[in-house]
Amino acid sequence: MRLVSTLPSATEIAYALGLGDQVVGVTFECDEPASARIEKTVVVGGRDTHGMTPQEIDRYVRDRLAAGEDLYTLDGGALAALAPDVILTQDLCRVCALPSGQVEEALSYLGCQADVVSLDPHTLADVLDTILLVGARTGTADRAQELVNGLQARLDAVSTAVAGLPRPRVAVVEWVDPLFTAGHWVPDLVTAAGGEPVSGRPGQMSVTATWDSVAACMPDLVVVAPCGYHLDGAVAQARAVAERLPGVAIWAIDADGLIVRPGPRLVDGVEALAALMHPEAVAAVPGRAERVV
Repeated sequence: MRLVSTLPSATEIAYALGLGDQVVGVTFECDEPASARIEKTVVVGGRDTHGMTPQEIDRYVRDRLAAGEDLYTLDGGALAALAPDVILTQDLCRVCALPSGQVEEALSYLGCQADVVSLDPHTLADVLDTILLVGARTGTADRAQELVNGLQARLDAVSTAVAGLPRPRVAVVEWVDPLFTAGHWVPDLVTAAGGEPVSGRPGQMSVTATWDSVAACMPDLVVVAPCGYHLDGAVAQARAVAERLPGVAIWAIDADGLIVRPGPRLVDGVEALAALMHPEAVAAVPGRAERVV
């Protein structure tokens, strides 16, 4: 089987299912494992936003979408040359990855036949289900079930560890300029970690907010998890958040590694959130999160 992934979380799922040798194409953002975009053909490209501020990135995205232009480019020639049997894609977010419709149009134009599998989770439970879906469509259903069982066991362990403890009110910031509070599966991560999510909408899109509205939710702590950034970038942005929300505990977290990509490492995210909310019950792993204030 020849497998192409058009989003980083799908690449992570494929490798977690032992399909790394069968992955032939990835995106320019697929950095887990780090070897993926080095060893595989990059079929989806996009603008390198390193060096841009969050406001500049937001303006670029809004301008492109308003003009009806794409944020990602599919290399049709490279895709055709790979002759994939299965393509993993999504329809959840135009800002996050190439939509499945563009993939299907390209396949039709190129005369290629492939099984296009769209992964569109909105909740933590949906994310686990997408792993099972990928397993079913790639002939690895047993491995997928074993992986999900292991992830669920870890979630159950966190639940047991934090049972009966006070549940702090937690706001998760997904973007700082303009301010977005996190939706989709992120509130589920907070709940699973033993907290009470505030300012976000479980299972729904992330939304713009104001600093006053976040403060009005009276969070006990704020977790800064900017989409597209790992811990170092999150720490830098969290310092700005601390100026906006004085008197509130501010944490930065490895967003791309633990929070915003709907793959197996979301369970690592639950464990990291539990450790910062309940350090007496769950041990922290260095390099996942850092308190700024």
